[in-house]
Amino acid sequence: MILQALTAYYEQLVRQGKLSAPGWDDSFKVSYELRLNEAGQLLRVVPLLTEKTVGKKTVLAPRAMRVPAHEKRSSGIAANFLCDNSTYLLGADEKGKPERAADCFKACAKLHHTILDGVDSPAARALLAYFDSWDPAQAAAHPLLAEQWKEITGNANLIFGYEAADHSHSFVNDDPAIQNAWQTHYNDRSADSDMGQCLITGKYAPIERTHPNISGVPGAQSSGAALVSFNAPAFCSYGHEQGDNAPVSKYAAFAYTTALNRLLADRNHCKHVGDTTILCWAENAEPVYQDAMSMFLFGADEAAGIQESDVQAALKRLSAGQTVPFLEKELSPDQHFYLLGLAPNAARLSVRFFLRDTFGSFAQNLQKHAEEMEIDCSEKEKFRTLPIWAVVNETTRTVPGQPAKPSPQLAGDLLRAVLTGGRYPATLLNGVTLRIRAEQNVTRGRTAVIKAYYLRNYPTELNKEVYTVSLNETTNVPYLLGRLFSVLEAVQKAANPGINTTIKDRYFNAACATPGMSFPTLLRLSQKHLRKLNDGLATHYDKQITELMAQLPESGFPARLSLPDQGKFTIGYYHQTQKRYVKKNEEE
Repeated sequence: MILQALTAYYEQLVRQGKLSAPGWDDSFKVSYELRLNEAGQLLRVVPLLTEKTVGKKTVLAPRAMRVPAHEKRSSGIAANFLCDNSTYLLGADEKGKPERAADCFKACAKLHHTILDGVDSPAARALLAYFDSWDPAQAAAHPLLAEQWKEITGNANLIFGYEAADHSHSFVNDDPAIQNAWQTHYNDRSADSDMGQCLITGKYAPIERTHPNISGVPGAQSSGAALVSFNAPAFCSYGHEQGDNAPVSKYAAFAYTTALNRLLADRNHCKHVGDTTILCWAENAEPVYQDAMSMFLFGADEAAGIQESDVQAALKRLSAGQTVPFLEKELSPDQHFYLLGLAPNAARLSVRFFLRDTFGSFAQNLQKHAEEMEIDCSEKEKFRTLPIWAVVNETTRTVPGQPAKPSPQLAGDLLRAVLTGGRYPATLLNGVTLRIRAEQNVTRGRTAVIKAYYLRNYPTELNKEVYTVSLNETTNVPYLLGRLFSVLEAVQKAANPGINTTIKDRYFNAACATPGMSFPTLLRLSQKHLRKLNDGLATHYDKQITELMAQLPESGFPARLSLPDQGKFTIGYYHQTQKRYVKKNEEE
């Protein structure tokens, strides 16, 4: 299903003129140009690096160019046409294997002669003259290469350029005659392969033995990883080898990998949560659906003139089945939409999730998630609705200057629950609970997770009146205890302005789990704190404590609270604390 959806997406992009036909890679990363003259001599080496912003830094990155499709290499020698690394195009030996480097250069020269012999083009003749005259042994000492030898022979890809006698310049891959020669060679090579019925298209066609690599998944091999591969006897059956175990035509293999690489190269829509890379696309290949889904999941793009209120309004209308204008386009709730989550796994890619539904159905599930996660928060909060990455990060330890490292499995499980309307993973609640216990810090995000988890996973078994957006007057005992703890903390802060360590830092975990042991001590401390306050403030807090105590059962404080009841305690504490801050802000 994944490969079929990606192949259909590729064909839609080809119909719209956004991708080329099979045999070409539209976004291959190239770092340097080897510019040749008519005689095939190296005139200059031109860097093709462009500035790119990564986080807060600006770095130099290779340029994405349209080049002939590359061979998938493992340990053998396999040359590529027009564009390759320094070992194949220059014969450079940086690994102490001069014989292998020479063989790589010879293989590359042979491939170019096979394709370009007889081609009537000045650029083709210059290219063949280069391979006939270039001496790999002298490459490192060449004056045009010596100064940037380390950069050229690193992980850089090189491409040929051609400069005519009139100083006009072009890349050889743009020459029509060379393009036709490559296309003919590519089609003839495919025709020589074993034939079979393709599992994706259903057509009888040449079968691809090894599928092209997928590049751009963080944590995977830098040379690219496979989504489909058979590289051990345990994965094979009936004597088949490699791709014959699940026959996919060369066309379909090229189509789905090209579409996937394009999605991964699209930095505006390719998102990451933990180790999971999230891709999405609409069946009609309209990018506005990707824009909308990215904002629904990861927050509004204010640079594009879209505010969070606009995003939430669009989400509500879509969830109600209405067509919505968005970024000067229209979003239809009936449009089929796909979401794919990939994670690195040795030489292959692991599929965390693959979801297909109408855009409106996804919007309904996202709206449900937003309503369940909604909770009172400060006006200073950047997001009124928590993005997915912020929810996941609530389960991790925060270290200034270092990225969050959530559980690898959590991101995929949470996204699947959010997008399908299924149960939230237990690892989400466990992670948040552990962070609260370790840091004694009840944040807006952690409280929202606890509220949403119990609302969705136990809709008929728990007290729903506890899991509200803001403070409520329920008589639920754990909730009242959380409120009481917040009031006692407020009394301590009022009596000791600027105090660094409060009862929350010392007693929160104990009060939450074993209130029968902790609250008598806390109440005795509060009386000492009240005596430090002026009469008006002391009366104000004493009244709050008395009202909350009056609602507790006559049997006294419970000895222990279960995990769900500890969640109610946390929500009660947060609601009471938030109300105090809101009131303070209103007075200011």
